[in-house]
Amino acid sequence: MVVWLDGDLGAGKTTLVRALLRARHHAGPVRSPTYTLVEIYVISRIYWYHFDFYRFNFPEEFLDAGLAEYFRDDAICLVEWPEKAAGYVPLPDLVVRFQFAERGRLLGVFASSVEGKECLKALQSGWPDAAS
Repeated sequence: MVVWLDGDLGAGKTTLVRALLRARHHAGPVRSPTYTLVEIYVISRIYWYHFDFYRFNFPEEFLDAGLAEYFRDDAICLVEWPEKAAGYVPLPDLVVRFQFAERGRLLGVFASSVEGKECLKALQSGWPDAAS
């Protein structure tokens, strides 16, 4: 699963990743990968990779860093600033779009693949107002 996290600086991308990992019972620290490019978490045999390409000057830096090997079938890849690696980072299954609003933030979740649609459907079935 590849999830692109789209939003301005400070919009809550890393905070969402932290919440997802906590919901999966990860008790350790969850750091922003701004300087390390990727933070790795293994939860119940599933690899979670949190990427941040904000500091890329050129999309080719994705290849130079050897990051393609992380995008595997047994992984969930959460990608901040995917446009900075355009043409190299795999296309998303889901796109999560963050926007600042008058009273907090708005969050939009969009499916871009069959797997993404299945995931979004499962997410929506657990939302309290999903029936309305």
